[in-house]
Amino acid sequence: MERPENAKPRRAASGRPVDVAVAVLTRADGAVLLARRPAGKVYAGYWEFPGGKIEPGEQVAAALKREIHEELGVGVERAYPWITQVFEYPHATVRLHFFRVTAWRGIVVAREHEALAWEQPRAAAQFPSVAPLLPANGPVLRALALPVEYAISHSASLGEAEWLERLRHRLQQGLKLLQVREPHYASDRLERLAAKVLELARPAGARVLINRDIGLAQRLGADGVHLSARQLGELSRRPDMPLVGASCHDAAGLRAAERLAADFAVLGPVKSTPSHPNQAVLGWRGFEANARGAALPVYALGGVVRGDLETACVRGAHGVAMIRGAWS
Repeated sequence: MERPENAKPRRAASGRPVDVAVAVLTRADGAVLLARRPAGKVYAGYWEFPGGKIEPGEQVAAALKREIHEELGVGVERAYPWITQVFEYPHATVRLHFFRVTAWRGIVVAREHEALAWEQPRAAAQFPSVAPLLPANGPVLRALALPVEYAISHSASLGEAEWLERLRHRLQQGLKLLQVREPHYASDRLERLAAKVLELARPAGARVLINRDIGLAQRLGADGVHLSARQLGELSRRPDMPLVGASCHDAAGLRAAERLAADFAVLGPVKSTPSHPNQAVLGWRGFEANARGAALPVYALGGVVRGDLETACVRGAHGVAMIRGAWS
């Protein structure tokens, strides 16, 4: 039998892929459930997220509930559509429809798997206690390590001293992902600000991305770079950074971010913003339509606030990205 390490992630594949509904059961402490495939099945002994094949004519959400009840003995009560990934295994091409499941009734038991394990997602996606993982699941675990809030700097409007003080407060509150974006700053001033942000963020375990300037991000040792929509069209390869985000305005932009192997994207504007009052907005329906089927986590951006998180997740977002809303 060929090993699943030969599997390749793809946006499209020859032939018709097998559609699979997959559940990422998530406890209140953030741990997610992994299950070990039983003897007698393809890739026996490998760990995966529970789920199963969608029957002809069956809705994806309905298949998710059926499979999870059959495999784990629980009833799904709250599930958010998340990412969709196509993988080409030696034996078949599968299209995995991932849902984040945050509420269920009953006690989780291994009805069809050899074992179950709760693991905390980490950016490295290395879990010796649940090795080996099916290759389709490693990128998913890294994506789960992204927080649901992505804050974007607001120094020019608030004043640098005031914004840095608000940043300290948000870091104390648990902020874990931040982009330094000050388009009107001169390069030397932006570098000084970014260095201060990194000095504050590192002790708090927060990751910092620099907007657009790949060289500056590498020079400062930032955690990553956030690419503009224009850069997505200009770059032929992923920047050599641990974390890469991307700004997108439609489904075509998301496909470009996927081809560049970005770790996540922001999609918007969802609502009108004070800085761009006349710009066309997607609205929540437009956001959902464009984000549907994305292979990477997508944050809702543009006029959103933390109170919009539930709506965003229902519409398929990983979380919310905010400028003003992050610092109020």
